[in-house]
Amino acid sequence: MKQIPYSFDLNQPDFIPSTYDNHIKRHLSAMKGQYLDQQAFDAMMNDDPLLYEVYELQRPTVEGELLHGISIVHPGKVGNEFNMTKGHFHEVLDTGEIYYCLKGHGYMVMETPEGEWAVEVLYPGRVLYVLPRWAHRSVNISLQEDLITFFVYPGDAGHDYGTIEQQGFRKLIIDKDGEPAIVDNPRWGVSETA
Repeated sequence: MKQIPYSFDLNQPDFIPSTYDNHIKRHLSAMKGQYLDQQAFDAMMNDDPLLYEVYELQRPTVEGELLHGISIVHPGKVGNEFNMTKGHFHEVLDTGEIYYCLKGHGYMVMETPEGEWAVEVLYPGRVLYVLPRWAHRSVNISLQEDLITFFVYPGDAGHDYGTIEQQGFRKLIIDKDGEPAIVDNPRWGVSETA
């Protein structure tokens, strides 16, 4: 673990950190239940395409530290839904996160446990502050290039993926006649036993 101040480079075109501690690869198989079109999902499972990657610079997961890294969402779709990250709340719900878009075009889909939702546009140079209590998911709306963001969040925040895995997000980003559209998730709030 680095115990002195340090720096690293984010060089174009891919912005992969010049040094990193952890490289996470999320394939389609890690997104079971998150895409609406189950038939399209099943048809793509043989190839199990790589949807997104995360490069992390590890720090102690304690108050006072700032965890940070790069998220790269690759272009593509499952059915008519654009590639996206799993999305998460923070385990310490009252913590925020900052995203700085380096490349590509996309959306950040967000919601609170109380039912509020928001969708913000991401493009190079755009900074997004995700408030405490807001789950968030990056969506790449380009079919040609990666959506690349730099993120920073409190060291003790943790990740709650389970809540999203159970019910998804209230809003989906779909390709509607060649344009991205924000639509209601018809499965949101529907129990698995219904």
